[in-house]
Amino acid sequence: MNGKGIPYLGYPFLYNIYNRLKGGTLLGRTTEFVLGLIGSVFGFLGAIVALIFGEVEAAFSNTGSSSITGLGWSAFIFSILAILGTVFVKSKPKLGGTLMVIAAVGGFISIFMFYMLSSILLIIGGLMGLFKKEVNQKKIIEENEIV
Repeated sequence: MNGKGIPYLGYPFLYNIYNRLKGGTLLGRTTEFVLGLIGSVFGFLGAIVALIFGEVEAAFSNTGSSSITGLGWSAFIFSILAILGTVFVKSKPKLGGTLMVIAAVGGFISIFMFYMLSSILLIIGGLMGLFKKEVNQKKIIEENEIV
């Protein structure tokens, strides 16, 4: 026993499995969180690449400005929105999932190919946050008592 009434069972991985089955919060919404975090990081990288391309285009154009730069900044803002969605997905999954999907669609519209990987990851994580059902793990334990 570990002081909380949960048997240690000798191996950490068995303790983790037992804790998850007893209703522990080891996993929760970790998948959505990781997908959102990786998608956000790739979104920032895509936005930075778009900003660089926009500045290079502006340097060689006659007008001295580029629309790609503005779209890169909008993708940067959508990546910040994706980070916010990633933060909220653990506590408020519907809000976090909605923010992640909005960021994925907006970033994809802004800089298309630079945001492709980010959009895929954010849409998967966002839809999982929106549609994944919470499982009542305590009921499962009562039906299949493990000890």
